[in-house]
Amino acid sequence: MVIVNVHEAKSTLSKLLQRVEAGERIVIARAGRPVADLVPHPRAELVFGTAAGQLEYDSDTFDALDEDVARLFEGF
Repeated sequence: MVIVNVHEAKSTLSKLLQRVEAGERIVIARAGRPVADLVPHPRAELVFGTAAGQLEYDSDTFDALDEDVARLFEGF
C-alpha cells in the first residue's frame, strides 16, 4: 500500500490512476493522516445473449391489455 500526500496526489493524479488501474491501492493522506483511498473500480463485463434460450415468455400474460393500466396512462 502506497501513501501519498494531498499535494503529490494533485500533481501526479494521472500517474496515480494508472497505478490504480494496474491493481495498486493508494492512500491519500493529509499531514500524515489517511483521508481517502484510491482503489480499482470493479469492472462488470457485459456479454449480451448469455441467457439466450434460457428464459421463457408467456405472451398471454404480457401481451394482453390491462384496462386499469391503460386508463391510468390515458388519464381517465
